[in-house]
Amino acid sequence: MRLSRSFLPTLKETPSDAQIASHRLMLRAGLVRQTASGIYTWLPAGLKVLRNIANIVREEQDRVGAQEVLMATIQSADLWKRSGRYDAYGPEMLRIKDRHERELLFGPTNEEVITDVVGQELKSYKELPQTLYQIQWKFRDEIRPRFGVMRGREFYMKDGYSFDIDYKSAVDSYRKMMLSYLRTFQRLGVRAVPMVADTGPIGGDLSHEFLILAPTGESGVFYDGALDTLDWLADPVDVDKSEDLEKFFNNVSSYYAATDEKHDEKAWESVPAERRREGRGIEVAHIFYFGTKYTKSMDVTVAGPDGTPVHPEMGSYGIGVSRLVGAIIEASHDDAGIIWPDNVAPFRAVILNLKTGDETCDAMCETLYNAAPEQFLYDDRSDRAGAKFADADLMGHPWQIIVGPRGAKEGKVELKRRATGERFELTADEALAKIMAKAPGA
Repeated sequence: MRLSRSFLPTLKETPSDAQIASHRLMLRAGLVRQTASGIYTWLPAGLKVLRNIANIVREEQDRVGAQEVLMATIQSADLWKRSGRYDAYGPEMLRIKDRHERELLFGPTNEEVITDVVGQELKSYKELPQTLYQIQWKFRDEIRPRFGVMRGREFYMKDGYSFDIDYKSAVDSYRKMMLSYLRTFQRLGVRAVPMVADTGPIGGDLSHEFLILAPTGESGVFYDGALDTLDWLADPVDVDKSEDLEKFFNNVSSYYAATDEKHDEKAWESVPAERRREGRGIEVAHIFYFGTKYTKSMDVTVAGPDGTPVHPEMGSYGIGVSRLVGAIIEASHDDAGIIWPDNVAPFRAVILNLKTGDETCDAMCETLYNAAPEQFLYDDRSDRAGAKFADADLMGHPWQIIVGPRGAKEGKVELKRRATGERFELTADEALAKIMAKAPGA
């Protein structure tokens, strides 16, 4: 994409209502614009990031056997009345009526819809297990939307639901999803620590929140410093083998990690003092086993091995895709702007033509741009070099290819790595090879 023809409206000044770094930088870098309180329009560069994250989430869900569906954003109130949640959910639910006075709602989550669909179609234990997911827009009418996409009212989310014949199988599904999530975050280029979470009135001990460590996080966190360097995915895991899943899960669970609401002082004291870490974290995902809560309340059964009706065991698994955009920025930025991980950046590199109109510079930039026009942003504006450098740092492209008249005459470019500030003098071909090398975790 050529910057001179792009809709990438950057801002030099910080908007006064933006309280945290991700909100400020998403507005300044031209990723989003607010259309109403807690509701945003995603501009081309922001939409690219959103899609890159969603595609990685999708690939890792498919990898563990989950199947994608797409449910409606508008749901019937009758389904929620069947489960008993319609009146209990609270004012966060946007309740509406159609022209026939039928009660509807803009879906905040989809347990009722997916349970109803599965109840209509599955009749036997032989058709289980099933894990279904979608990546879809949700709406929750937050009383005080703030922090940009971190706590908006409309948000883009992956929600998944597993159905199993018994508890043991449900635990396997839960562990598969934890594995999928850790693989997902590794590919996204962020470290999200799974922490034991509150299960609420349902009880049990199968609930984990995934938190990205950042000073602006809304949750206080306590964790074993060994997690800073632990490679949870070092050993291969066969997702079709319960023993592999159990070993993986036990390894992850053997290190202390908890939010402030689940912090256990006695367990904390067992962590060596030099490894105790305290800080803040941003919740970006949650996995949760809730058994037969919905299949019982909505009277969904399948025939068990002996023909007796059985309520399938369920779990739900969410990832905040739009929230992740803000969380990644909170964890990866500096005073100059965003520092995108390779796999989520809207563009792999920006080409900076420091002397637009110079025949040699223009020719070299065109050659570089044509090598991967869908992955490169070409700053072909006639602006001064300082403005181009400032915008490149602000937008956070992983690589900057700097083309000036002196280097171009020698067939050389300067390549800058945004994350580290490292600079390399290379030929155009060498720079392209370095940029197009497989990104970490890909």
